Amino acid sequence: MSRRNISSASPFEPVIGFSRAVRIGNRVLIGGTAPIGEDGKAFAVGDPAAQTRRSIEIARIALEAAGASLADVVRTRIFLTRRMDWEEVGRAHGEAFGEIRPASTMVVTAGLIDPDWLVEIEFEAEISE
Repeated sequence: MSRRNISSASPFEPVIGFSRAVRIGNRVLIGGTAPIGEDGKAFAVGDPAAQTRRSIEIARIALEAAGASLADVVRTRIFLTRRMDWEEVGRAHGEAFGEIRPASTMVVTAGLIDPDWLVEIEFEAEISE
């Protein structure tokens, strides 16, 4: 199977050694996607729903670059820094995936790399034949 790395142009990609997404055959794997704004800073600080929507938007762009769409997503993993945000984050996730309904996990973690990030999401997609 062929492998294609999809870049987000993050300056950290070559330093850390990662890609925004990797397509292998019909699978697209997207690493932890944080709510980063166009300016490179945390997006919508303090707003978990807006941060979730931004993370999904970043993933959508990577999916499209890989020849996929949100409709192809079969799994998401959501990492939260505050348990109290789970309903807001869940509703924002449902706005994008309510009909698609991928397998999903939501985990509360002690923190993320940027303390202003309240959520980070991983995505897996399978492109239909």
